[in-house]
Amino acid sequence: MPSTLLEQCVRKTALAMCEGLASPVSLGVYLRIKHGEWDDLAVMRVDPKHYLDASAYSRDAQCVAFLRKYEALPTSFDREAVALDLFWQSEKQCFRSNERLHPYIEGFSHPETNEALRRFFLRVRKNVGTLLGPCPDVLDGRFGPGATFGDRGLLITVPDKMTERPTLTPSSLPYLFQWCGTAWASACVEGSRDPEFVRGNRFTTVPKDCTKHRGIAVEPSVNLFFQLAYGRVMKRRLSASGFNLKEAQSIHKQVACEASIKGHFATIDLSNASDTVCTNLVKLVLPSMWFEALSMLRSPATLVKGKWVHLEKFSSMGNGFTFELETAIFAAVVMTVMQDHDISPLPGKNLFVFGDDILCQTEVFPTVISALRYLGFTPNQKKTFSEGPFRESCGGDYFNGVDVRPYSLEEEPCEPQQFISMANGIRRVMLQNSLDTHRSRDLRKAWWTVLDCLPSHIRRLRGPVELGDLVIHDGDESLWNFRWRYSIRYIQVYRPARFSRISWDNWRPGVVLASALYGVRDTLIGPPGNQRSVGVTPRDAVLGYKVGWVPYS
Repeated sequence: MPSTLLEQCVRKTALAMCEGLASPVSLGVYLRIKHGEWDDLAVMRVDPKHYLDASAYSRDAQCVAFLRKYEALPTSFDREAVALDLFWQSEKQCFRSNERLHPYIEGFSHPETNEALRRFFLRVRKNVGTLLGPCPDVLDGRFGPGATFGDRGLLITVPDKMTERPTLTPSSLPYLFQWCGTAWASACVEGSRDPEFVRGNRFTTVPKDCTKHRGIAVEPSVNLFFQLAYGRVMKRRLSASGFNLKEAQSIHKQVACEASIKGHFATIDLSNASDTVCTNLVKLVLPSMWFEALSMLRSPATLVKGKWVHLEKFSSMGNGFTFELETAIFAAVVMTVMQDHDISPLPGKNLFVFGDDILCQTEVFPTVISALRYLGFTPNQKKTFSEGPFRESCGGDYFNGVDVRPYSLEEEPCEPQQFISMANGIRRVMLQNSLDTHRSRDLRKAWWTVLDCLPSHIRRLRGPVELGDLVIHDGDESLWNFRWRYSIRYIQVYRPARFSRISWDNWRPGVVLASALYGVRDTLIGPPGNQRSVGVTPRDAVLGYKVGWVPYS
């Protein structure tokens, strides 16, 4: 293992978990950890179709999943290379999809078109138009929390982005006139920074699991400013149509749980959905005004390893409207299939779509899968279920109505708050099914192994689940450290204490004014009535933790 801490805590916890779960699969995991067979461990999977009850599946799924996303696991995989290979595979897939759909783009009278498919595309387009409504001509841009083409590293606060030179693609030139009327543009004039034209976005990767990274694209700042605005409009329109994107994750979990018992819904997940939405598909199913607006803002090329690559996909992860766009397209496709089966689509009742996470009625599942495959998408067989007692959706795994979602360790624990989070994750699995007393008993040794890694004064910080990872979750209130003040119960926790803050003195007055107009919150410290400004709090601003008190009840 790469570090002493890892050797002493994570390894011991994983081995204790395998010993407690005591199944043939856990024995396989145990031996791989013992002998350092990290590559074999990383690719281990369990298939719920091979299990007859929730308890057996949950035990095996947990021991396999515990280290699967662990970034520090010393596998031999070149994780960035895997992400890059996936980028090229997605581009090839989009190229084939563009070729297949091209006759319908040229005109529905093209000799290679199919009449049934022609009618299908027309109905999909009509459904997309119904979901999205008219395309807005003018909208208010907004800033995202992440990096842009010209803003990297830690300098990605809103004032930082308005300080650097703005970037945009030539195709987005019409939006430059809208941008010129913004407070951001005024701040750029004050700093003598003209917009810079770039050919497209920039390819990069972020951690995903111990075998591969996830490829994303970092967009030019002006493009992203308006992409996010269109994404917000689409999100609002989709929610008004019945696809409640704000609460979708909890809704999908609830429906998946019911479907694992009744079998009336199938859950569909697509592999690399964002990167396989080809340009011709968007042109084919979007109303012309929407397509023209989004086309001007999309990046037509990606900078990969210092070379520009013309894109076959329409947009990628990192684009401000990709998620909402794919939600609208997939929803319209399933709605059209349902109409072909004489079923009235009722979003939020008999149809649920959240990005590429789709729940449709089981009777239309085969046709939906066929339609998605023809349009260039690949169903993820490991996460797509239409029969049997298992369903998975939006991070919820259910086997005959039982929550069997395993806990996966992602980051290397090296500070108390990370050990607290790991202990709470294991405890969540222990208590998933109150009827399965064996699971709580089998994982208790692993839970205590994590707590043994904490200093004794922090190990005593117990509290309710509602306080998150500020405390070690414990249902026994007699173990909570609390005190009363003015009839309010305060619980002792391990909370953030030091923050990174950037003073407003680092930016020009025009940038400060523009930041205020865009709703950037001023960080205030001090008692009420005597507070003072200390500037902006950036992302990942927590620098330290300490034992403290928080009000609970």
